[in-house]
Amino acid sequence: MHAQNTINALLSQLNTVMEGKPDQVRDGVACLLAGGHLLIEDVPGVGKTTLAHALAHSFGLQFSRVQFTADLMPSDLTGVSIYDRGREAFVFHRGPVFAQVLLADEINRASPKTQSALLEAMEERQVTTEGKTHSLPSPFFVIATQNPLDQLGTFPLPESQLDRFLMRISLGYPSRDAERKLLTGNGRRSAADALQPVINQEQLQQLQAAALAVHVSDALLNYVQDLIAATRNGQWFAQGLSPRAGIALLRAAKTIALMEGRDYVAPDDVQAILPQVIAHRLVPVGHAGRGAVEQVRAMMQAVPLS
Repeated sequence: MHAQNTINALLSQLNTVMEGKPDQVRDGVACLLAGGHLLIEDVPGVGKTTLAHALAHSFGLQFSRVQFTADLMPSDLTGVSIYDRGREAFVFHRGPVFAQVLLADEINRASPKTQSALLEAMEERQVTTEGKTHSLPSPFFVIATQNPLDQLGTFPLPESQLDRFLMRISLGYPSRDAERKLLTGNGRRSAADALQPVINQEQLQQLQAAALAVHVSDALLNYVQDLIAATRNGQWFAQGLSPRAGIALLRAAKTIALMEGRDYVAPDDVQAILPQVIAHRLVPVGHAGRGAVEQVRAMMQAVPLS
C-alpha cells in the first residue's frame, strides 16, 4: 500500500502541471519506474520539455538539458580531454551526459553521428572517449523530445537508437479547458521547475524492485508471445519485434500493474501500454496508410486472448 501512496503522490503532482494529460503522465512515470528511456514526439509548443522537466524534478534526480542542433558534436555530450599544464597530463572534463536524467531536447535536429553518440550511454550506462570508459551516474535516464519528421531540419533516429527507448509517447493538443488555463496562467515551465521531489533514490529503487517482482502467469506470457508473433507474420509490419522488445513490453506491463495496485499482470496492462512500447520499433505495411500506432491497435484487436 505504501508503494501505491507514493505512486499516487507522483501522479497527482505531475497532473497539476500537465493538466488534461493523465495517460501521458502515467506512461512517463511508468517508463522511469521500469528503468527505461522515454521519447516524447510531437509538434513544438505542446509541453514535451515541460513534462521532461516535471518528471526529473518529481523524481528528485539531478539532470542536465541539451538542446540538440545540427552542429552539436558527440564530444559536446560526452565531454573532452583538455591538457592541464600543472599536472602535465590530459584531464577529462565530463559533458552533460553525466547526469541522472539527460533531457535531450529536439533530439532529431542533431546529425546521425551525434545521435549515435548516445547509443552506448543509453544501452551500457557508460561512455568511452579516447579509449577510456567512464561510468554514468545511477540511475541514468534519457528523456528525449523530437519533432515530427515532416518538419524542416530533422533527421530520423537510427532504428538501433529507437529500439533503446522503452516508450514513445505523444502529448497532442490540450483540451479547450486546459488551454484556457494555459492562456490565463503564468506558464507550465515555471510550474514544472518549482516542483519538489516526491520520492528519493532509495524509494525509486524500491518501486523498481516491486515492479520486477510483479507476477506474470503462463497464460499472460502466451498472450504476449501471440502479440509478438503477430508482428512477425508479415501481415502488419515489415519486420517483427525482437526479443529485447518483448522483454521491454513485459517490464512496462509489470510497472503498469504495480501502478494499478496489483501484484500480477493482467491483459489490460499489456493493452494499455502496447502502442507506446512497440509502435516506434515497427514499420507498418499496407492497410490504407495507417500509422504505426493505429496499426498496432488494429493488430491488438485481431489477436485473441488465449
